[in-house]
Amino acid sequence: MANPVILSLDDDPAVSRAVARDIRRRYGDRFRVVRAGSGPEALAALREIKLRGEQVAVLLADYRMPEMTGIEFLEEAMDLFPAARRVLLTAYADTGAAIDAINLVDLDHYLLKPWHPPEEKLYPVVDALLEAWSSSPESTATELRVVGHRWSAPSFAVRDFLARNLVPYRWLLADDPEAGRLLAAAGASADDLPLVVAADGTTLVAPSEAELAGLVGMTVAPAADFYDLVVVGGGPAGLGAAVYGASEGLRTVLVERLATGGQAGQSSRIENYLGFPDGVSGAQLTDRARRQALKFGAELLSTREVVGLSEAGSARLVHFGDGGTIAAHAVVLATGVSYRMLDAPGLTEFTGRGVFYGSAATEAPSCVGEDVYIVGGANSAGQAAVHFSRYAARVHLLIRGADLTASMSRYLIDQLDGIDQVTVHPHTEVVAAAGDEHLQRLTLRDTRTGERREVDASWLFVFIGAEPRTGWLDGVLVRDERGFVTTGPDLVAGGQRPPGWSLPRDPYHLESSMPGVFAAGDVRTASVKRVASAVGEGAMAVSLVHRYLENQ
Repeated sequence: MANPVILSLDDDPAVSRAVARDIRRRYGDRFRVVRAGSGPEALAALREIKLRGEQVAVLLADYRMPEMTGIEFLEEAMDLFPAARRVLLTAYADTGAAIDAINLVDLDHYLLKPWHPPEEKLYPVVDALLEAWSSSPESTATELRVVGHRWSAPSFAVRDFLARNLVPYRWLLADDPEAGRLLAAAGASADDLPLVVAADGTTLVAPSEAELAGLVGMTVAPAADFYDLVVVGGGPAGLGAAVYGASEGLRTVLVERLATGGQAGQSSRIENYLGFPDGVSGAQLTDRARRQALKFGAELLSTREVVGLSEAGSARLVHFGDGGTIAAHAVVLATGVSYRMLDAPGLTEFTGRGVFYGSAATEAPSCVGEDVYIVGGANSAGQAAVHFSRYAARVHLLIRGADLTASMSRYLIDQLDGIDQVTVHPHTEVVAAAGDEHLQRLTLRDTRTGERREVDASWLFVFIGAEPRTGWLDGVLVRDERGFVTTGPDLVAGGQRPPGWSLPRDPYHLESSMPGVFAAGDVRTASVKRVASAVGEGAMAVSLVHRYLENQ
């Protein structure tokens, strides 16, 4: 297969040659460098590359060009190679336009000209973009294939699991000729779907998450029975705890029920996280954190549900749903929160068949030219609205309040105001859903007047509230009335230590009512629901674990 392409576009011949020279010097042994002098010329080159079945890794385009601006080119190029990383070359005076383009064309980076020396100002940027591209599902011709029905909740569950764990796959509908051949080879029928076929020919019919994890090489069994630290939950707080725990010499294992990243991992772009001025997708941030934890020696267990926690002398036992246990000196609970289910007639039966909780980024390309409805007024809903606006004809953001200011960051509100395809519907709620094999209609209600109206809708994405998954801690740890884990000073309000507390000291700041068990991130009472604070609490929890162990 031909080397992937890095394409540079600039109407100034001298600049064009310089870009191609610098790129070729560093990457010419692994990538084919193509340069163009105008937008139409570059698009023609991309179409030819597409016809040959080749891949494009990075697109670099100058902002100011007379025939077609760099932003206009990148916007059209997205339709041909949506996974290619996009860079805008710009002068200092045009940085405002470059920042706006981050949202318009999902820009990955902008580079100020000139960038000499390239070793400091060009290559680190391109290195990071190529690394991100190489980990995307579209970057390799994978042999993992998934056959399923378009409107099937089990088929969606398989695709969503693979996508959230950054496992590349190829999706085939049941009526595809290749799908028919795969079904015949597996001795299966269309009634048995979804079907997963690996590169070596191994097939799984309607697989469980654990079976999928084993097929793609994810770790599902612990390497030991005892650890210094068990981290429960693989969101930002859990990954932060795993990175800091392992890097500071603690034998650490992270246990995740579904996929690392949590709700943040599903975000299309996080723009207010420190150190990422151009924004970063939740998947990219999660992948970097996961690899960082592994580099320091942490174990990451997938598809293992924790259902119990108990004491055994100085050890803390974590119980799995399959009856297994692991023990540790200390535990960090970082299970985060789950989106609340929308309670309206008809919605439950269409979950995974038009109704989705969270961003469900795998569905975005299927929404081209259609209307998308999003319920929620916080940052996650706003980020989803920005993301889906690149595909959908219109995005309808349904909120119960009068406006977004009470729950959404200002930068996101400003972005939504600038996107013509997004309409915010205040004082609106979903009260019913209907359809045949999938969602086809929604009934909306005005919360002020009670007036109802029915709309055609095949796509509904729900981002309402948050509920901690802590039912398994009932009777084990002190929790507040909503189920969040109470920690530190909140446990000694009124001067009384929590029932059963056996130590002569008060609980540490993030420590729960069981000594040696800490809570970090969204699962903790009164936590700040932001990625940065969750990562910080994960790191802080490890510091408190060290203090706990030193005083044992």
